[in-house]
Amino acid sequence: MSDEVRRVNRTLIHKGAIIEYYVDTMEFPGGSQAKWDFIKHNGAAAAVPVTEDGKILMVRQYRNALERYTLEIPAGGLNPGENTDVAAARELEEETGYASDDLELLISLRTTVAFCNEKIDIYVAKNLVKTHQHLDEDEFLNVEAYSLKELEDKIFRQEIEDSKTIAALMAYKVKYGI
Repeated sequence: MSDEVRRVNRTLIHKGAIIEYYVDTMEFPGGSQAKWDFIKHNGAAAAVPVTEDGKILMVRQYRNALERYTLEIPAGGLNPGENTDVAAARELEEETGYASDDLELLISLRTTVAFCNEKIDIYVAKNLVKTHQHLDEDEFLNVEAYSLKELEDKIFRQEIEDSKTIAALMAYKVKYGI
């Protein structure tokens, strides 16, 4: 008998475009077992794009899981073997039409630790240069600029509920003393 929780089996249930869904058989101290859901995610990167006048570029896009539009920082999944700073720069340009070679890691976060391994590295992007959007075929979004105070107000009015966006904006505020 072990004093540790351990996985004794993992069964792939479904492999989707961005996640894999498994059912794990877990064994607990004393020998009892239970089934736990596990979602494997390959990771993501995001950016807090800050303009010269201190505004933050946000993207408004439709999210199927919520059946509505959301306001978020630009973000996206990692390509195989891609570093998160490269992915953050790529997603920034693809989604906002701005590029930056001035990215600084702000925070790393785990989105849903109870059943998913997704990790997002979030960067602050400064010295933005206007290029043009390179949206994926299934992406339809608008770029909007806000002050940090406006975004804070939206958070506390529950107009922004996306966890990566809230964490990123609050970390940005604390780190830069704004």
